[in-house]
Amino acid sequence: MDFKEQLTAWRHYLHQHPETAFEEKTAPQLVAEQMRAWGIQVEEGIGKTGVVGTLRCGNGGDCIGIRADMDALNITERSCHDHISLYPGKMHGCGHDGHTVMLLGAAKLLADRKNFNGTVRFIFQPAEEPGRGAQAMIDDGLFERFPMDEIYGLHNAPFLPAGTLSTRVGGMATSEDDFSFTITGKGGHASSPHEGNDPLASFAEIYLALQTIVSRNAPPMRPVVISCTEIETDGAHNAIPTTVTVRGDARTTTPEDQQLVENRMRDIVEGICRMNHAQCSFAYTHEFFPTVNDAGCVQYAVRAAQAVVGEKRTFGNGEPLMGSEDFAAFLKHVPGCFLILGTGKEKSGNISLHQNIYDFNDDVLTTGAEFWAELVRIRLEA
Repeated sequence: MDFKEQLTAWRHYLHQHPETAFEEKTAPQLVAEQMRAWGIQVEEGIGKTGVVGTLRCGNGGDCIGIRADMDALNITERSCHDHISLYPGKMHGCGHDGHTVMLLGAAKLLADRKNFNGTVRFIFQPAEEPGRGAQAMIDDGLFERFPMDEIYGLHNAPFLPAGTLSTRVGGMATSEDDFSFTITGKGGHASSPHEGNDPLASFAEIYLALQTIVSRNAPPMRPVVISCTEIETDGAHNAIPTTVTVRGDARTTTPEDQQLVENRMRDIVEGICRMNHAQCSFAYTHEFFPTVNDAGCVQYAVRAAQAVVGEKRTFGNGEPLMGSEDFAAFLKHVPGCFLILGTGKEKSGNISLHQNIYDFNDDVLTTGAEFWAELVRIRLEA
């Protein structure tokens, strides 16, 4: 079979065998076996289930890493294509099967062509979805055992036309921070609110005030999103509650805004509760770092994209993603660049990521593989 047919066959096989965070076996086995067959040095079990392949060519001293994520989601697939998930309750609803195959395809191209001078690391990461896999590989000595000067990653984007590539200098994807707070007042009968201290009234003030962080505290040219997503009370339809617990998340594109949101949110929650003579507890955790691209790395990525898909289909100052990406943890250690690859299907309509009928667009598999191969060739010019 030709190159595209082989990539498609691998992708369908991985789609049928989805495995979630730190349970990945099928994808690591496939990429390790194939890379070894092509003469690439392979190390398995990095960060529990991750794989790193190393390919050297010439005498160049530079080394770059290119990374794909491998894990699936805990979702039951409802598609009707012939490569539907064989594992109930699990599916590749985010396209990581396509990411894995594009990087594997690039490894094949580079092993065959050997048209670069230096070292490339093929990094197959587990557990991206919960935001734990990158750190697990780092804790397992990724950058000490496999030194690299830069690192690159990408994600598919069904909301962009198929075959387009987009990136930007600076904030490319947001942090994800989880917050929760509990307001304690004094409950009572719904007919006598004056005899208690309604915590829902305090929450109503807090809910609106939190949006002033977005509109009045954060710089207007840098996106910030704050969402309260869960509310629990100990009340009933005819009883004012004593406690209200609220959970949600916040998204920012810079570390500075991430800290701003945490500080202002704490001030607002504690200040309004104090004003209303209510008690409160507040917790804020950093789940994903912001993904911040290095300017120099973006230049190389844009050059490679233009060579593969053309200048009109390359966007070097694209819109940032408001989703979060575990790749950001790698960028805390070495400079790099994260891109998005358009996978939109015009004829069938676009189905968003994490839907139970999502399926990666096989038409861009060769595009992604060729992009990676061209990036390595440009960055490690012979």
